[in-house]
Amino acid sequence: DYLDNGNNKMAIQQADKLLKKHKDLHCAKVLKAIGLQRTGKQDEAYALAQEVAALEPTDDNSLQALTILYREMHRPELVTKLYEAAVKKVPNSEEYHSHLFMAYARVGEYKKMQQAGMALYKIVPKNPYYFWSVMSLIMQSISAQDENLSKTMFLPLAERMVEKMVKEDKIEAEAEVELYYMILERLEKYKEALDVVRGKLGEKLTSELQSRENKCMAMYKKLCRWPECNALSRRLLLKNSDDWQFYITYFDSAFQLIDESWTPPPEEEHSLEGEVHYSIEQAVKFIEERITEESKSSRPLRGPYLAKLELIRRLRSRGCNDEYKLGDPEELMFQYFKKFGDKPCCFTDLKVFVDLLPSSQYTKFISQLLEVIPLSAAAEGEIALPADIKALQQHLCVVQLSRLLGIYHAMEKKQKLTVVRELMLRYRHGLEFGKSCLKTELQFSDYYCLLAVHLLLDLWLEGEETAVWQCLTLLEEGLSHSPSNAQFKLLLIRIYCRLGAFEPVAELYSSLDAKHIQHDTIGYLLTRYAESLGHYAAASQSCNFALRFFHSNQKDTSEYIIQAYKYGAFEKIPEFIAFRNRLNSSLHFAQVRTERMLLDLLLEANISTSLEESVKSMSLSPEEDDIPWKDLRDNRDLTVLFSWDPKDRDISEEHRKLSLEEETLWLRIRSLTLRLVSGLPTLSHTIQPKNSEKTAENGVSSKIDTIRSLLQQLEAAVDSGKKFLEQKIQYPVLGPPPTRMAGFFSNGSCQCQTSLFYLVSDIYELDTNGLEDSAEIQERIGNSFKSLVERLTGLFSKCKGDLIEVRDGTLKTHPNLLENLVFFVETISIALWVSSYCDGVLRPFKSNLQKKKKKKKESSVAMPPVFTHFLDYVTELQTLTSNVIDHIKGLEIILTALKLEELSLKDTLLLQEEKTFTKTVQGKVQSSYHHSIQEIGELLKKRLDTIKKLKI
Repeated sequence: DYLDNGNNKMAIQQADKLLKKHKDLHCAKVLKAIGLQRTGKQDEAYALAQEVAALEPTDDNSLQALTILYREMHRPELVTKLYEAAVKKVPNSEEYHSHLFMAYARVGEYKKMQQAGMALYKIVPKNPYYFWSVMSLIMQSISAQDENLSKTMFLPLAERMVEKMVKEDKIEAEAEVELYYMILERLEKYKEALDVVRGKLGEKLTSELQSRENKCMAMYKKLCRWPECNALSRRLLLKNSDDWQFYITYFDSAFQLIDESWTPPPEEEHSLEGEVHYSIEQAVKFIEERITEESKSSRPLRGPYLAKLELIRRLRSRGCNDEYKLGDPEELMFQYFKKFGDKPCCFTDLKVFVDLLPSSQYTKFISQLLEVIPLSAAAEGEIALPADIKALQQHLCVVQLSRLLGIYHAMEKKQKLTVVRELMLRYRHGLEFGKSCLKTELQFSDYYCLLAVHLLLDLWLEGEETAVWQCLTLLEEGLSHSPSNAQFKLLLIRIYCRLGAFEPVAELYSSLDAKHIQHDTIGYLLTRYAESLGHYAAASQSCNFALRFFHSNQKDTSEYIIQAYKYGAFEKIPEFIAFRNRLNSSLHFAQVRTERMLLDLLLEANISTSLEESVKSMSLSPEEDDIPWKDLRDNRDLTVLFSWDPKDRDISEEHRKLSLEEETLWLRIRSLTLRLVSGLPTLSHTIQPKNSEKTAENGVSSKIDTIRSLLQQLEAAVDSGKKFLEQKIQYPVLGPPPTRMAGFFSNGSCQCQTSLFYLVSDIYELDTNGLEDSAEIQERIGNSFKSLVERLTGLFSKCKGDLIEVRDGTLKTHPNLLENLVFFVETISIALWVSSYCDGVLRPFKSNLQKKKKKKKESSVAMPPVFTHFLDYVTELQTLTSNVIDHIKGLEIILTALKLEELSLKDTLLLQEEKTFTKTVQGKVQSSYHHSIQEIGELLKKRLDTIKKLKI
């Protein structure tokens, strides 16, 4: 009970009391171990657990408790050993055998699962156990590297095992038929699979709607049996004329038959599935009949009307539309709008078919739609407003179509502002209809507000600075009326980040309440900006959120797989495995891992712990690269923000490809930087006993080779990055955010960081050659120090300027200055890590020189130049860092002094309630910049303290 309530200390005490009375009570020992594990004493817990496990317990309580403990330790492989021992001692226990099977399932040992399943079936001949074994064979075939092996050995064996059961008439459950179908499909025996589904076994397929028909259809397609495809989809459409997938199959198969000039056999049935349509006339007639049928049905169906538009589109793409008068697409879309315009889905339905309209007809089409909406104006010259929700939905649909057809894009600035005002007026009027809405429900008129913001974003991109503040104002107002609207929040997140204000974003993101997989699909909105805008604490937290999800995915997926075995949902098992693999090779996962480690080093290494300890605690090693470059999957949802833009302005497949390429290049640069930094401690100067010199040299020399090879890779990655940026790609404003790569190159951080790593190589050479004959190396090092200081000073000059300035009564932010400051802090940190390596190399040299000096009692032993070079360099670093800290203090003073209230925002069109939101928005941006500057300043002060310790 204490453990369940989280009172672990009491649990340990109670277990100790029990153990005093009963020294050998296994279960008490394990419960104590669980308490220790949860209070952070992992080693003690493990020792205690192994003590019990060594005795090979067979009582249920101890086994269950140990299983829980091992799971919490993330050591599922130990559970298998536990039950292997238990099964040996109690060979006929059904329970222990099934636990053993599940333990193997957790670690993915498919061969052993197959054996465990058969062993279970021998003890207790139940069907599920037999099919567990079959499924394990399929899993061996899926995980086999060699496809040939899987097709010639594992799958045929699985097929024979199932056939044996079929012959003996022992097939009982639907899951068993599903499994048989799955095997045949994977063996590409489509004809046999079809026979199974159509035969007696197929009658068991009842849990899903039309499960049998869907499986038949899939097999007909694989076998290219178009007559059957056509007849089956025709038959299903007669049953339900609203099922879109069957319209698609019906058209696909009909056109296949037309292209093959298929004709039905003279005396027989058309096909196994009945009558076949094999001409355009039949297809047209069939669709017309569906529409006539629909008019008699009790509720309106969208399928038949959309099918007519789909048929027109297909005929047009084949260049044969005019012969068959299905009607004018414009008129058909107009009629569709009249019938379904008050449904929110009307816009998405018509969106697919707008390219059937000639562009010259767009304006006429929109006017035609507006004419049929019942709007009424209160007085002459005022805007006509809808009287009920239906009319509002219809009007919204027309506004969305106007945006999609590019009518708003073609407007002048003045017209756009007028439309924004009108949309906001309609938005506020629409709030009347949503007064009874709950907080969790969206307001009916929310889209008006979103569309107004999209228009303002267009203006902002055209150089209208005030527009972006209006966007934020309107979105904050919208959010106050509709606190659960995710679109408002996502758009606010994107705009605040574009302005360089991260503080409000963290709260908005957490209110989105992203669940599970969303940490991978939309997590990039958070992790891309947190660190680059100087919010280090928030960056740590957002990385943790994401990493927690990715790490728990491993454990959770095992549980799903076990449930799937228990309930016979076999076809889901490969899906779960694929899901797990897809998450493990997620681009976002790799990015977050890398950035998180760089961030930890930035915040801790050589401040609270030494670089060596930090690298060790992350178990980083420069030789190891754990990123699956070949299999990286881009799981980002780039269309999470609604967009009503025409195709040419919307995010395209090309944009996705380019964005993935850019993200991968940037990830490569970051990952190599991390590995280079983690290689520094491996070079550090250690005094070796004489006889082991050779081995030490080999060890360290291979380390420097690693560093040099990584440096070459970094150079190559930087070159690829520069080439990529030469394309000057512009993503749509709501498309993928660009990486930090462009800033990294343009502000000089890249050159600084690479030359720092080259310096490491030179210092290492000095270390191995000694001070005597190394004048050339010393001079090279001296020059490197000088050019580094120049480069760092250049980087600092890119950080100067006002972060927020007021121009003609408008605010303008300069987020690039913040990003440059963050890069400066990172680069100075790398400079310090390299300097402390130099320090470690030069100190022993200096003490040796001083010893010589004492021996010779001469005061004139010349100091090698490298010492003065290093001292000068450290002094200059110190001065530079102090200057930056002073600059940051200056920025803080300016930010605090900015009196935003006094801003007379030019746009006098702002209503009173909007003005309050504008103040809130500007306050948030100001406070966020202030916060960034403080965090950056704090970190630099800590770094300055480190510099002061560097005096040889």
